[in-house]
Amino acid sequence: MPIASASTATIPRRRVILEDDIDGFTPAQLLLLQSPEVEVLGISVVSGNIWRDEALAHTRRLLEIAGRGEVPVLPGPVFPLLNSELATERWEALYGKLLWKGAWTRQWVEHDTVQSAPRYHAHDVVPDLPLGNPTVVQAASEPAALFMIRKVREFPGEVSIVATGPLTNLALAQRLDPEFASLAKELVYMGGSLNPRQRRDSVSAAQFAREFVNSPRREFNIRWDPEAASIVMRAPWRRMVMVPVDPSTATELTPQLLARMSAADTPIGHALRRREPGFPMWDELATAVWLRPELATVSETLYVDTNTEFGAGYGDILSWAPGYQPGLGEQAQQVVREVDVDAIEQLLVERLTAPQPPALGAPLPA
Repeated sequence: MPIASASTATIPRRRVILEDDIDGFTPAQLLLLQSPEVEVLGISVVSGNIWRDEALAHTRRLLEIAGRGEVPVLPGPVFPLLNSELATERWEALYGKLLWKGAWTRQWVEHDTVQSAPRYHAHDVVPDLPLGNPTVVQAASEPAALFMIRKVREFPGEVSIVATGPLTNLALAQRLDPEFASLAKELVYMGGSLNPRQRRDSVSAAQFAREFVNSPRREFNIRWDPEAASIVMRAPWRRMVMVPVDPSTATELTPQLLARMSAADTPIGHALRRREPGFPMWDELATAVWLRPELATVSETLYVDTNTEFGAGYGDILSWAPGYQPGLGEQAQQVVREVDVDAIEQLLVERLTAPQPPALGAPLPA
């Protein structure tokens, strides 16, 4: 693990569990893995952008390249609680095409999309990874939900959960242990959408705006498993922070930013040079805001829930100003509306170019 500096060695490290559907070599997780003031207790993995088993492989390989083989990798469920590929196809027949369906995406609706086409395959298929397959780091046998319950009970009030994928694991943990949410320190999650607008002029930004310009309350992490999202949003967290799509429209993993982040002659730097540019920094905002709360420059308190009725708004975000909520279990959340983009970029560059432990496993492919 990174060596703590003299200024951080005597300060208790912040405990966190990362929850994600990791689909590559992702700066969001690396930011916290490379932060000496953070103790990553584990990474729990769920289906979403890709299937769980493929996401497990990406997570294991990320930890090998980062030299963090001591961090447990916990498998979550393969499927959402209720939503399914067939139900999504039926929904599209009734209400129109979704821009992104994660592991259910067969091809882009618009063939001029600049991002790479997704690889559609069955849930039990794990393709070879672009950065090489993991050989040293293995996934634990303990289910992610049970691991999270165990850790919040081991360290009551001390464990933060930063979720940047669908919320299925957290919903299972809450249903298994009704005290789970109240024992955690906080939940910070990337998900949901309120009223985002396109704020960058790039082709990628315009193409990602295709969905929210017409469906401003729809966002993939929530839409993949709306029932899980509603369970989590109604749970009694001590503190809940929502990082929706809205602030991410001011961000982009440009080639220039990736060049700055990958400037170090380290395994992390070499791997980042192969990352595809053009994506908004959805997950990076969530991990950065958790690490440095002051980077959320504009926030508001809202009561938030998810529409679980199978209609045109299935999976959309519902929100109310305090006093207007229906009182069906919705909880107050800090909703991040704006972030300090320059400071977040600088933080990523600083941490991702810092020294790292020796990499594990096979060397990166030539």
